[in-house]
Amino acid sequence: MSIDLRRLAAAALLGFSACTTLIPLAQAAADEQFIPLATYRVGPYASSGIPWWAGEIDYFRYINEVEGGINGVKLVWQECETEWKPDRTVECYERFKGGLNGAPVAFFFTHSTPASYALMDRGHADRIPLIDGGGGRTESTDGSVFPYAFPVLLNYYSQASVGINYIASQEGGLDQLKGKKIVTVYHDSAYGRETQGPMKLLAEKYGFENIQIPVADPGLEQSAQWREVRQLKPDWIFLRTWGASTPVGIKTAARFGIAVERIIGDVWAGSEADVIPAGAAAKGYKALAPFPGGDGFEIHQRLRQHILDTGKSDLRDQDFFGKVYYNVGLINAAIAVEALRAGQAKFGNRPLNGEEGRWAFEHLDIDAARLQALGFEGLLQPISLSCSDHEGGGAARVQQWDGEKWTPVTDWVEADRELLRPLIEEKSAAYAREKGITPRDCGQES
Repeated sequence: MSIDLRRLAAAALLGFSACTTLIPLAQAAADEQFIPLATYRVGPYASSGIPWWAGEIDYFRYINEVEGGINGVKLVWQECETEWKPDRTVECYERFKGGLNGAPVAFFFTHSTPASYALMDRGHADRIPLIDGGGGRTESTDGSVFPYAFPVLLNYYSQASVGINYIASQEGGLDQLKGKKIVTVYHDSAYGRETQGPMKLLAEKYGFENIQIPVADPGLEQSAQWREVRQLKPDWIFLRTWGASTPVGIKTAARFGIAVERIIGDVWAGSEADVIPAGAAAKGYKALAPFPGGDGFEIHQRLRQHILDTGKSDLRDQDFFGKVYYNVGLINAAIAVEALRAGQAKFGNRPLNGEEGRWAFEHLDIDAARLQALGFEGLLQPISLSCSDHEGGGAARVQQWDGEKWTPVTDWVEADRELLRPLIEEKSAAYAREKGITPRDCGQES
């Protein structure tokens, strides 16, 4: 069944106010682990946020009700509406950082690159890890300088590298990229500009022509950009947009006769919310997917049995079950739960504070066997974090839109993290100098 995104907007308007508000839930207790949720169920990004939070909450509910919590420690959460605005996310962070009724905070989901930037100094000062799966500040991959920031799973540099490695696989190898013309159409923001450094590095190494074309927010008119793309006649196009600018980009590209099969969206331009509004123009479009779409994974069977079919799901429209943003929520929640589990193995089966949460994330190790046990095989890549590596994954699948659903067309495509690391360390060292930070000795901590 095709999805009507207007239903999400209607649900947002009916269910939430436009101001920064708390959504009340059950009261916390000191023997519970508090997980703050800075959500955006209203505003321009509600179509992404509504299924996202449903996925997270459904998984937390599954852990509580089916597994009895994490080693007996129940999870409790509370929402704070932000509309994806960094200043409101900062307000929510300040409100939540001290915990809830004695239940401590072990980490804070920023779920927004601008919010990750805005909170960087506060998280460090308060010793509360900032978690931003598939986003965040890329140089915070270097935990020696950024002990409390985790761009887990796939940072922006890795996204650029995965995209190039996928293109190389279609062209016959990395040596075949020489002389190719690759255009990046990007959201002109801190998020969109994050991949400029790695694309320059990759172009110098492999000899392709690297062309960057910005789209100003909100990106509702892109004729000039796609007219330029048509004139350039690139071999491939990397689309790094967000929100409404993505379907506008896809439709405008089609209007200018550009083959959608040569366009690859990045992580945040690869959901149902990005392709359904584009209609027929999106059929054949591809995107990077560290959070693949689909409801055929083992975890979905468990959730359907224990949460959806029992009427306990946060998802009001079950057509969105297993869609990309629902799965984003599932994966973020699973990573958080497994990190808490790792922390309990050291500190005891009790709620963790922020400093203990940092240790927990730096010792997170989800291997293939654990993925199978969790029911996430094929949905989540193996991930292992450390003091020096706050990303831990570095791969994505590529999925393609067939007009009705996303279908993975590759296995996990790895980024060239070794090549990218000096660029990350260069930026983290500059940040350390600016802030007067003495980097940790990760070798000693290991």
